[in-house]
Amino acid sequence: MSATMIAPDGKPRCAWCAIGPDMLAYHDREWGFPVGDDRLLFEKFCLEGFQSGLSWRTILTKRDNFRAAFHDFEIACVAAMTEADIARLLQNDGIIRNRAKIASAINNAHRAQELIAAEGSLAGYVWRFAPKAEITPETMTTSPESVALSKDLKTRGWSFVGPTTVFALMQALGLVNDHAYGCVTRQAVASARAGFTRPR
Repeated sequence: MSATMIAPDGKPRCAWCAIGPDMLAYHDREWGFPVGDDRLLFEKFCLEGFQSGLSWRTILTKRDNFRAAFHDFEIACVAAMTEADIARLLQNDGIIRNRAKIASAINNAHRAQELIAAEGSLAGYVWRFAPKAEITPETMTTSPESVALSKDLKTRGWSFVGPTTVFALMQALGLVNDHAYGCVTRQAVASARAGFTRPR
């Protein structure tokens, strides 16, 4: 299967975004562009955790519902959620009603608060694990860096942060540029990354 497809505008894109306009928009505007904001980064952590075992499109179509359910992923607000909130969210058919994943988001908010207190920022911590060399697109589902970040997060008490999930997070956050060669968005992401000031 080709790594790229021709989008409706006649330009090549990564083949995985062909399944719908929502995925095409996500591909063109978000995936791979560098993120340095702690709230946005925490949202990505949570959504990647909910995605585990499911398709990303399932999560993307429910993203607004997740944002409403989890206080727009403001870390302090999520950390303040209780067992009563978990029970309530298990009745919310607009999100993924999985107790372990809901509890994980709340747990990880607490862990994010601890990490920010210790390291200065969540984004600064995560970007320390960015690969020093460019990767080859479409050949990896983990990397030495995603394994290292996963291990460190688990040591700190985070959950749903296995190496594959963390590598997907790295792709989404722009720590790696995994757009296919020939994809028109690859160069846009490369330019955004070149002009990005890594958070500390």
